[in-house]
Amino acid sequence: MKFAVIGGTGLIGSQVVRKLNAAGHEAVPHGHSTGIDVISGRGLDQAVDGADVIVNLTNSPTFDEASPAFFRTSMDNLLAAGRKSGVGHFVILSIVGVDQVPELDYYRAKALQEDILAAGPIPYSIVRATQFMEFIEAVLSWTADGDTVRLPATPIQPIAAEDVAEAVADVAAGTPLRGIRNIAGPEIFSLDELGRITLAHKGDKRTVVTDPTAGMFAAVKGDVLTDKDARLAPTRYADWLS
Repeated sequence: MKFAVIGGTGLIGSQVVRKLNAAGHEAVPHGHSTGIDVISGRGLDQAVDGADVIVNLTNSPTFDEASPAFFRTSMDNLLAAGRKSGVGHFVILSIVGVDQVPELDYYRAKALQEDILAAGPIPYSIVRATQFMEFIEAVLSWTADGDTVRLPATPIQPIAAEDVAEAVADVAAGTPLRGIRNIAGPEIFSLDELGRITLAHKGDKRTVVTDPTAGMFAAVKGDVLTDKDARLAPTRYADWLS
């Protein structure tokens, strides 16, 4: 099978390309560096020409109120190119609980992306993942101030990027789900607890203070970013840290 992996040079996309090619498929990475632009539509017809599957792993450059416009325009352009080319399967990566946090602009934007795909002309699959282990340090940096890091006790279920890529590649190579598959890491932590574990592993002496108003995840109510019934990935956070 031939795959057009849009956003195929990023953290997840590059690994999806590698895994699909290792399985004997032809997966071609596409992005700004290869001359495509999902907003203007430049190069999209050529990128998806002859592809059996589009895997769209592009992301909005911002997490603010501009993000819905990015996903609407990029999805409209990719769906039009895919339909013209006769693509039979369109896959996106989304977020577990994305439709349960309307307070966040970015989550509303990703939910919009899902809706556009589901209403579109191409059989589709949505893979929803929990928070990436690779992003935990960035989350800590958002609310760091001197010797203190403030974090809410939001429950999260971190998953390794490699496990996400494995799941995306598996879904992309299969029959369209015409629905959603949730994937998650094997353990649930509160975000403040995860911050303490991360800093301790790095020998970082900063103190994590539990603050229900701190950072983006303060807007999350309950445990909507976790899913005990998801397909659980194998990598534990302590093993990933090591």
